[in-house]
Amino acid sequence: MQLTAHQIGILLEGTVDGNPDVAVNQLSKIEDAQKGSLSFLSNTKYEQYLYTSGASIIIVNEDFTPSQAVAATLIRVKNSYSAFSILLEKYDEMIKSNKSGIEQFSYIHPTAKIGKDVYIGSFAYIGPDVKIGDGSKIYPNTYVADNVTIGKGVTLYAGVKVYFNCQIGDKSIIHSGAIIGADGFGFSPDGEGSYRKISQIGNVILEENVEVGSNTAIDRATMGSTIIRKGVKLDNLIQVAHNVEIGANTVIAAQTGISGSTKIGDNCVIGGQAGVVGHITIANGSNIGAKSGINNSIKIENKSWNGVPLAPYRDSLKIQVVMKRLPELEAKVLELEKIIKNLIK
Repeated sequence: MQLTAHQIGILLEGTVDGNPDVAVNQLSKIEDAQKGSLSFLSNTKYEQYLYTSGASIIIVNEDFTPSQAVAATLIRVKNSYSAFSILLEKYDEMIKSNKSGIEQFSYIHPTAKIGKDVYIGSFAYIGPDVKIGDGSKIYPNTYVADNVTIGKGVTLYAGVKVYFNCQIGDKSIIHSGAIIGADGFGFSPDGEGSYRKISQIGNVILEENVEVGSNTAIDRATMGSTIIRKGVKLDNLIQVAHNVEIGANTVIAAQTGISGSTKIGDNCVIGGQAGVVGHITIANGSNIGAKSGINNSIKIENKSWNGVPLAPYRDSLKIQVVMKRLPELEAKVLELEKIIKNLIK
């Protein structure tokens, strides 16, 4: 699909600085762009590429002033990053729009209810009493178990597994390899050195507009529901244990592990490889650094934390500085001990 600078300017509610008739047919990074490409400049670290880029059109912030001549046509918008993300979304929609219908070799149980304009790929399994809303896309080799409810406009990429009784909200996206609703980690010591499995009879509920990354696992509740609220974004390789609740619009990075029955508030940000113990609460707006260990509840809203053990962000930085100096400080302490012993003598 080809668009002119004039058309893009209308779409993004921006102003064109340069040739309004120049056309593009692909999106590219500013440092790699060639003629016919559309790119953007948001981070000033990349400004150097603005003057050497082969892009035909570059989106910039409306208050940006170049330090030298620019060959490309500029489109000035309030926020260049947000504007470019809109174009990426449109491009993504065009790529996916060619997927439709029920492909050969997929299995759909007779009691399943399939909405309008649904795509189901080859070798997908749709179990008894499943409900799939209008416009959803179920890619090949996906497993949707008994009594699962999938909302409208949902995308399940190839190889997703959704266990029985789980619910996926409208416009949610689940990437390949993710597992929704496997058993929670529930075992009871039997007094003889082994463990007895505790049946996990609850489910998982994903509200609308949730995105789950590849190979992330969200365990079903022992009883009740593991709940991922609307707008949550989970990266790849995250473990969410049974009966966890994650608040609306919270973002969690890769390799984070969240233990059972923990409740995370709205609008939190949790960095990669963080570890969260079970049965605690994390306040709304908490910002937690990568590799942090959260072993107690966080009760103060909108505060940044970091480290193991967890500490307020600025305090954790001071601790790191002191730790780097520990060998030097130890040597000083030993020297002082010698001085004191000599004085005592």
